Amino acid sequence: MKTIGLIGGMSWESTVTYYQIVNEVVKQELGGLHSAKVILYSVEFDEIEKCQAAGEWEKSGEILGRAAQGLEAAGADFILICTNTMHKVFDQVQSFVKVPLLHIAQVTADALKRAGISRVGLLGTKYTMEQDFYKGRLAENGIDVIIPEKEEIDVVNAIIFNELCLGEIKDASRKTYLKIIDEMTAKGAQGIILGCTEIGLLVHQADTTARLFDTTQIHGETAALMSLGKL
Repeated sequence: MKTIGLIGGMSWESTVTYYQIVNEVVKQELGGLHSAKVILYSVEFDEIEKCQAAGEWEKSGEILGRAAQGLEAAGADFILICTNTMHKVFDQVQSFVKVPLLHIAQVTADALKRAGISRVGLLGTKYTMEQDFYKGRLAENGIDVIIPEKEEIDVVNAIIFNELCLGEIKDASRKTYLKIIDEMTAKGAQGIILGCTEIGLLVHQADTTARLFDTTQIHGETAALMSLGKL
């Protein structure tokens, strides 16, 4: 079994989900008392968020790069950045280590292609929805991306940072997200990417008829199967 390195803490609320997913998949695949071999480096999210808000992406990339170096030194065979937004600095972080990083947008694109989906709605932080670092990876895989209207982008982003990252799950916010999901579906989205690792804490498949692609679940499952040599 290979050792999974997790750069977590962005937020720790969703990092808990990552740890749960990789262990559940290993248990399902191997049974008995088997569990995943995991090394976690949990960063200080307030420091990262301040870098995001100030546009200091290179500084945040160095912080994550040093975290990746720590994981590599501790024996990680491959590494996950446990957040969608910070894949903006994916290449910078990869430059710090020799072991591979598993890109969350790429494994999500692979899942979309397996499902036959070529037009998808994207929910996430404003950085993920508006900038090209994430949508561009999807486009490279032949997937057309729909994002919410500007006012709704601000609402989606505020709910992530002011509620979900603080562990606050509100019915009113779920209804808001579901309304936006319905609007993107009406515009032709064949599925919806939950493109922030906290959104899966709020919106579940049982809440909507739209097909949801939870990036936390996809990323974690892929990592677990890779660690077992099944991918």
